[in-house]
Amino acid sequence: MASDRLTVEAVEGKGDLEAFLRVPWPIFADDPHWIPPLLLERRRHLSPRHNPWFEHGEARLWVARRGGKPVGRISAQLDHLRLQHHQDQAGNFGFLDAVDDPAVFAALVERAEAWLRKKGMRRVIGPFSLSINDESGLLIEGFEHPPSMMMGHARPWYGPRLEEQGYRKIRDLIAYWVDPNPPFPDSLKRVIDAGIGNHKVNFRPLDFSRYDEELRLIVDIFNDAWRDNWGFVPFTEAEIRHLAKSLRPLVKAQWVCIGEVAGEPAAFAVTLPNLNEAAADLDGRLFPFGIFKFLWRLKVSGTRTGRMPLMGVRKAYQRGVLGAALALGAIDRLYRYHRNRGNVTGAELSWVLEENRATRRLIEQLTAEHYKTYRVYQKDLV
Repeated sequence: MASDRLTVEAVEGKGDLEAFLRVPWPIFADDPHWIPPLLLERRRHLSPRHNPWFEHGEARLWVARRGGKPVGRISAQLDHLRLQHHQDQAGNFGFLDAVDDPAVFAALVERAEAWLRKKGMRRVIGPFSLSINDESGLLIEGFEHPPSMMMGHARPWYGPRLEEQGYRKIRDLIAYWVDPNPPFPDSLKRVIDAGIGNHKVNFRPLDFSRYDEELRLIVDIFNDAWRDNWGFVPFTEAEIRHLAKSLRPLVKAQWVCIGEVAGEPAAFAVTLPNLNEAAADLDGRLFPFGIFKFLWRLKVSGTRTGRMPLMGVRKAYQRGVLGAALALGAIDRLYRYHRNRGNVTGAELSWVLEENRATRRLIEQLTAEHYKTYRVYQKDLV
């Protein structure tokens, strides 16, 4: 019947963009673990005027409709900085949400793949929304837990439906949940002591009097620490400025730890309040009244959960015992600070590449639980 006809239409204006952003609502309506994203933030994320990613990337968005009713969405994107770094003629897809219908998934990925082929791409990797430095991977394990900030959620059928379209695993990204209230393990304290040895090592919080300089320092360590990792894309100067502006209302000095060797910054770890906890009952809307609840929860009552999204040790120290001591020492300081706050129930440490066994072993000694797995898929386009 004509009323059941499936169409896939490109997002062209504000009305289409609102439909694109709202696609997940009916799909997750009966999922008690889903947290609606803040629509204002998602609009800005997809706005070339507000998001500096668009200075080196381009994206196309589509909405699938059946009988005029939205039933799915997808994006396709080219990150020219990523292509320059990896030289692999690979484009990306992201923002994948759809009802449990093979035809919808087929129509969505076909449209994204066709756009990438026209751009000269020979492979597609994803999901990334928009880049590996944003939401990465498709949730395949851990559906019974709500998503932490800047981490995606999915329905259990997403993975199988994507695989039916020829997509195969390229990497798994591991998310851990840790309770910071038990004492830091003595075995890890011994690693810290042994690694530091006679080195002049110091751990300190973020210096807010030099906030912009400190954020540049953290990103510099991150870009150095992660540059050889799978999928790495460096932060640009514009993205550093954007990140600094975005994080300033959220960051407290003691939520960040910087490790120094002989006065030179060598490692860092960052924790953030879990914005999803603060926004869980706002239905994606800050206005007119949600903003007051949101700010109260962030600034006054505080969130009971958090996330460690960034951690890094400069390459020069990674292969020695000192590198492990720097990483653990930074985590230990943050661990103690949040434990002393008294109202913290847990935090997500994410994400970690599945093959990064050294980091995973350290995290698992914290009695952290591997509680979620996100999968990155790939498919040849030729």
